[in-house]
Amino acid sequence: MKVYGAEICIDCRNYKHIAKARNLELEYVDITENTANLREFLHLRDTEKAFDVVRESGGIGIPVFVEGDRVTLDMDEAFSWIGQLPVKDEEIVEKS
Repeated sequence: MKVYGAEICIDCRNYKHIAKARNLELEYVDITENTANLREFLHLRDTEKAFDVVRESGGIGIPVFVEGDRVTLDMDEAFSWIGQLPVKDEEIVEKS
């Protein structure tokens, strides 16, 4: 699974903390690291139906999880794809 995110995003930082605590080794693409990563993410964001609500509300849409042709902004759904349990409240280290 590939995960797109950025360090400036609280949900992305929480994802990274949870992934580390669960020993998950998923490919993480920091969209602010370089223009190639940003372009890759923007193409996904501009073409995938999963982003419809985000585009309409003017949001960014990270973290986003991609596995094959599946795309979701829901961490629990993405975790279910790889046999992981849903996120527990105590796993969230930064509250918004």
